[in-house]
Amino acid sequence: MNAHQPIQQAPSEEIDLFEMSNLYPKHTGLPMTVWVGVKGGARHDVRVKVCRTHGNHMDIHDTAVVSVRPTPELIDGPLRAADLKVVQAWIALNADAIIGHWDGELDSMDLGLALKKV
Repeated sequence: MNAHQPIQQAPSEEIDLFEMSNLYPKHTGLPMTVWVGVKGGARHDVRVKVCRTHGNHMDIHDTAVVSVRPTPELIDGPLRAADLKVVQAWIALNADAIIGHWDGELDSMDLGLALKKV
């Protein structure tokens, strides 16, 4: 391989996932895995990706997206009402830490230490 060959760019969805921290139910108290990211090159405000399947699943093709501010609201994908309610409560409880991570003030370890379970 030529050391000067350009590296092929990964699809933006793969880059987005690389910049996100996955959080399992045992650490959040939620019934499903969620992803919290950093701003990076995002053109949107802070949000949380929610796996619609309960458990330690990480299927990016089975997600919903919930905003963090000004209030947690479903902005993309379907999510059962009971799941949305508990995710909204978790986001409200952890908004400062999620936003701190988004802004680059908290790395993934700091985020994990700052999060509270619902």
